[in-house]
Order: sequence, then C-alpha cells, then structure tokens
Amino acid sequence: MNRASALPAACAPTDDVANSADAPSPLASQPAEPAHAEALRRLLDRAVRTPSARKLTYAVLLLEVAIVIGFAIAYRPFDLNIYLWGGRAVTDGLRLYLVQPHANWFTYPPFAAALFVPLTGLPTVIVVLAWELATVAAFASACVLALRLAGCRPSKAAVAAVVGAGLLLEPVYHTLYLGQVNVFLLALVLADIWRVAQGKRAGVGIGLSAAIKLTPAIFIVLLLLTRRVKDALIAAGTFAACLVIGYLVGPSASRLYWTRLFYDTSRVRVTYISNQSLAAAAARILGGVAHVGTWYLAIEIIVGVLGLAVATSLARAGDWLAAAAVTGTTGLLISPVSWTHHWVWVMPALIVLLRGGAASRVIAACGYLLFVLAPMWWTPHPGDNAQYGFHGLTTVTANSFMLAGLGFLAFMAGQAWRTRPGRRPSPASIEL
Repeated sequence: MNRASALPAACAPTDDVANSADAPSPLASQPAEPAHAEALRRLLDRAVRTPSARKLTYAVLLLEVAIVIGFAIAYRPFDLNIYLWGGRAVTDGLRLYLVQPHANWFTYPPFAAALFVPLTGLPTVIVVLAWELATVAAFASACVLALRLAGCRPSKAAVAAVVGAGLLLEPVYHTLYLGQVNVFLLALVLADIWRVAQGKRAGVGIGLSAAIKLTPAIFIVLLLLTRRVKDALIAAGTFAACLVIGYLVGPSASRLYWTRLFYDTSRVRVTYISNQSLAAAAARILGGVAHVGTWYLAIEIIVGVLGLAVATSLARAGDWLAAAAVTGTTGLLISPVSWTHHWVWVMPALIVLLRGGAASRVIAACGYLLFVLAPMWWTPHPGDNAQYGFHGLTTVTANSFMLAGLGFLAFMAGQAWRTRPGRRPSPASIEL
C-alpha cells in the first residue's frame, strides 16, 4: 500500500484503499476523481505551505477553541437547556410536550430526550463545557471525513485550516451558540457515507441521526436509490430500535408525539427569518403560513425528486461526497423547518466546490462569504411587517441560504449531467 508518509502534500489521493482486495474504493476507481483530489491537494498545500502559515493556522484554531471554552463557562446555551429539561421530563408522562420550558416547546422525539437523561445529574457548567468541546471535535471529525471522501488524506495542518475556517460559518458558530445537535448528526451521517464509499456495511449513524432529528431520514432514501439495500435496512432498523427505546422510556409522550406532533409545525415560528427552507420562504413572501396552499406540496416533491436524482447519479459515479452534500441540502430545502444552524451541510458542499476548477472555486468563495456573514439577519424579522411580501433585493437577502441551496443543487445537477456519459457504477454503489 501507498503510505501517507511517502507523500509530502497536505492531502494525498487515497489510492491505497483501492489497492486492498477486500475494500474497493469508488474514490480511486473513477478516472476523474484523482484530478479532483489533486486540485484540492494543491489548494490546501498553498494554505499551509510555509512554517509561518502553519503556526498561524494552529494559533487561530487554538484561539477559537479558547473562545468556545470561555463561552461555555460564562453562558448557558438556550437549546442545550431545553435538551437537558427534556432529559428530566421524558419520564414524566405528557409533560415533555405539554409544558413549555423557557417559553419554547421541546420538538424532538422522546428518544432524543432520553439521550440527555444521564447528563441531568451533572453540574451544568461541566455539561456545557463538555458539550461545546465535543461539538468542536465532532466538527473536526466531519471535516476529516469530508476531505477523505474528496479523495484526500489530510495532514494535521490541513485539517486545522479547514476546521478553523469552518468554525466561522454561521451554521457552525450558531450551533455552538445554541448548544445544538446539528454537528453531531453531520458527523454521524458522514461516517456512514464514508463506510458506504469504501464498500463496507453502514446505516447505524444515519438511523441514529434520523431518530434524534427526523430530517436525516432522507439518507435512507439515498441508500435505497443507490441499491445499498442492506445498509438502508440497517438504518431503518436502527431508527425503529430507537423509537422502541423512546417508547419504553416515555410511552405516553411517544404516543402523543408520533400520532399528533411530529408533523405539527404550529409549535414553532415557521416564518422566523432563521428558517431557510422553501416552506418558510413561501410563507414569508405570501404573508403567512395560512396563505400557502396545497399547491406548494408539488414544489417540495419536485425539488425532493430532482435533488435525490442528482445525488443518486453522483453516488453511482462514485462521488459519495457530492451525493451526501446534495442529499443534505435537499433535505434542508424540503423540510418545513430548516433553521440557519441546520445548514451545517454547507461544509461538505464547499469542499465539493473547492476541488473543482476556477469557476467552481469562485462559487465556493462566494458561498463561504455568504455563510459567514449570514445576511438574512440584516433584514426585517419578528415584529416588523416588512418581513412579509416581496421586496426585491431585501427578500432575496432574507432567503439567501435557501437560494444558495437551490443554486448548489442546480450546479451539481450540471456536474452530474456532464460526468454521466462513459461512467459506470462503482462496486460500492451497486452492492446489495
């Protein structure tokens, strides 16, 4: 096997996996993939080429981690407080869904609340600190997985550069600010996608993610469409097992959630500017949720079908990173509620764009700037009637994450179309 130590670059194509008889890798089996990996390798090489650049990279990352630690000690993240409340309330009948902690509803399945039961007896400051540092670690893991799926074996300096830049993305720092679960779900799903790309069994991470927050269930559909039937069954089985655990912990809460609440969007403010889904954009433009007719379902179905078709095409061509990024983006677009902190899928999407040519990298740079600045927060929102209706550039800005997601799907559809001729499905994508 080719070892990483023999390659001086920040990233090296993972051809050694392809040389293993028991682990075929679509990343190395497709003709165009090494060129993509080489483009990304050169880019990361330039970023951490000199000793001073590497020192600066580590210094910036350490500063960011220090800020996270200081924040965790001084502040109690809002959503994490609700999670911990859910851990205390899950065994108390219907209280989990009939009482509002901190003037907000607990909206996740009972299984998600059950996961926080062990944390409820610990000092809050310890829980917050561990949670925030674990979030950073999970994000670093997700970055490594994304780079490896892009065909690279990242060096420590390259990973530090990607993680440091990624922590500045609004979905990531907003996740840290609220104490949200999004980064953990991203890492779980990418871990499964990495196993799929290697031709190994997968599905537990996807099933667990879907049981915590329903939207990752779209990846089960991707597994089915790419003929990874056993993996899809493992994911579905994991999801079902988690539902059973949730029922055993809180039977009455489970019955209420799965019969009445899991599809009820009235318990959150759908039109709040942080919601960057297609449904939220339609509701804001048309003047409220009540003004959005049943015709809107056709839009969601079209976007969902097209997004999954593009992801399936990319996966069958061996490009599982692009397939995952497209699937994650599609899920965000068609979900009724996709807060800005849900958009952590921008990280793998940006890596997909960075490994392309000059035009693709320009798009990546613009996308990175957009997701760092998050300009929707500069537009009118709660308490201002100007958030409703169409107001030209203001409305475009208010829905910028959603529009960027649509643009990414359109761009990747073009990529899938251009790479389709002459491509054959890789062994990993057709295994039953």
